[in-house]
Amino acid sequence: MGMPPSILVALYPESSSSGQPTPLFFRCFVQSQRLTKDAVMGQLFITLLRLQFQRPYTTVLIVPTGVGASIGGFAGDALPVARTLASVADCVISHPNVLNAAMLYWPMPSVLYVEGYALDRFAEGLWALQPVHQNKIGLVFDAGMEEELRLRHLQVADAARASLGLPIVEYVVTDSPLKVEKWVDPNCGKSTGRIQHPDSLLRAVHALVSKSKVNAVAVVGRFPDDDEGMEDYRQGKGVDTLAGVEAIISHLVVREFQIPCAHAPALWPDSLSSSVSPRSAAEEIGYTFLPCVLAGLSTAPRYAMATSGSSTGGYIVAGDVDSVILPADACGGDGALAFARSKNSKPLIITVQENETVLNDTPHKLGIKAMKVHNYWEAVGVVAAHKAGINPEALRRGGIDNIRCHSVASSVSSSQLYDQVYSL
Repeated sequence: MGMPPSILVALYPESSSSGQPTPLFFRCFVQSQRLTKDAVMGQLFITLLRLQFQRPYTTVLIVPTGVGASIGGFAGDALPVARTLASVADCVISHPNVLNAAMLYWPMPSVLYVEGYALDRFAEGLWALQPVHQNKIGLVFDAGMEEELRLRHLQVADAARASLGLPIVEYVVTDSPLKVEKWVDPNCGKSTGRIQHPDSLLRAVHALVSKSKVNAVAVVGRFPDDDEGMEDYRQGKGVDTLAGVEAIISHLVVREFQIPCAHAPALWPDSLSSSVSPRSAAEEIGYTFLPCVLAGLSTAPRYAMATSGSSTGGYIVAGDVDSVILPADACGGDGALAFARSKNSKPLIITVQENETVLNDTPHKLGIKAMKVHNYWEAVGVVAAHKAGINPEALRRGGIDNIRCHSVASSVSSSQLYDQVYSL
C-alpha cells in the first residue's frame, strides 16, 4: 500500500531541516510509484551506497570527421548511437561530428560536447573537462557571407535566444573574408581544406573572448557552393567534403584560445531532390546548420590543464574514461592512440566493424588491443556488461576458456625480485 500524501509531505518535504531542498524528481518518483516507506528508504540507501563507492561510468564515442564513415559520416546519423549509449553509461563524451545534425539536435544532460582537438588533448592527459550549466556564446561571421545569408544566421541566433533561452551574447564579423577552400585528399580519400585568412578568424575570436568574455564560440564560414561530391553525399554515399575543413577551423580556435568551438557552414540551399538519403536529410530542412552548434556549445564542458590523478573538483580527466568506441578502421587518430597506449587506467577499446571509413588504421595494424564487435548494438551490450563489472566475453557461447596457470621463474633471486617490485 502506498503512503498517503500527508505522510509523503512529512517524509519528503520541499526542504529538509538543514534547509537543503529535497529533489523534486525524487518526491515525484515516490508519489508516482506509490512506494512504501521501507521500500523508499531501502532504495535510497542502495543509491547512496552506489554514489559513495562507485564512480560514474564514462565512455567516449568517436567517429572521425570527413572520412566517409558509414554511420556518423553524414548529417548527425550517429546521434542515435549517442542517445542509446547515454541510457547505459553515466557519462558519454563525444564530439560535434557525432552530435550535430544541422537543424536537429537532442539535448542529453549526460553527454559532453567536446571539440575534436580538445578531445585529443583530453585523451593525452593534457587537458581536463569541466562540466558546466551554461556557457556565454559568441558568434563569428565570415565577412565573405552575403547579407541575406548573414541575416538568416542572425535570425537563428535570435530564435535560439528567445525560444531556447540560450545565452548568445554578441556576434562579430571578420575583418576580411576567410576564403574557405575544400578538397578530398587523393592519398587517403578523406576531406580536408584550408582558410586563406586564418589571422582574420583569430582576431575576431580574440575580440569576443577579451571584450565580451564569452566561454564558447560558434563560427559560420562562407563555403563554396560547388556541387563536387555533394550529390553523392546527399544520397548517403561518399565523403562529406565540407567536414574536413570545418574541423580545421574549429581546431585552430580551440588550439589558440582553449575554449569550446564548433563550426556551421554558410551555403545557399540546394535544389529540392526526391532522392535524398535519410542520413543526409537533416541538412535539407532549413537554411542553416547553426541550431545544433548553438545547442551543443551552450553546455559544452570547458577546458583546463589536467592534473595527475582522477577527477577532482568537478573536473573529468582521461583516467576517468572506462571505454572508447570507434570505427574498426579508424584507430589512428591522436585521441584513439592516446587512449589505447595509456599506461594507467587504460580504457576498454571497442571497435565497430560495420562502421567502415576510407581509412585503414586497424587495431591489428597499429598494435592496439581492442574488443571487436560487428555493430553498435553489440558495442552498447559490451558497455552495459563492462559497467556492471562483467567480462563481456562471459555473455558469449564459448567466450570463457579454462583459466591459465602462470609459472613463476625460479631463476629470479630474492634481491632481484625486491628491486623489481620496488622500482615500479
